[in-house]
Amino acid sequence: MTIKSIGRMISKHTVRQLKFIIPGAAITYAFNTHRVFLELLTRQGVKGQWGRLFAFTSIGFEGLVIILFLYVLLVPWIHGLEPDYQSWRDSGILSSVIPILTTAILVGWSLLSFTLGRWSNLGYLEGVVGASGLYALTFGLLGLLPAPKVHRS
Repeated sequence: MTIKSIGRMISKHTVRQLKFIIPGAAITYAFNTHRVFLELLTRQGVKGQWGRLFAFTSIGFEGLVIILFLYVLLVPWIHGLEPDYQSWRDSGILSSVIPILTTAILVGWSLLSFTLGRWSNLGYLEGVVGASGLYALTFGLLGLLPAPKVHRS
């Protein structure tokens, strides 16, 4: 199998998602963000309680982002209609979900950046970069999920 044949097998959409996955994974690995975050989640003692609370809160927002993203992705299958993502403000379903999703992304990323900067050895700049890497990796992986199509009869 040559590089050209591999390139033909990979869709343009997958290549676009790899632009998020590869840098996100590289940053996460380079800054060891996944281990630092896991250490914050499992930290014991009085000194680490605020960091642990903030880490759990940020993971809660990340979970909300994933759930809302999957909901937006599955709207055609759940409601049996193909939403117009370009004019989401005019859609009854998307006009309420997209603002919540956007807010959850901003609050979750900000909280994760602050948590990594304040309660880990990364510091604020590396905390922001590490949080960005984790979010890029998450969005890239979520973007690989195929969107279901509505079959009209």
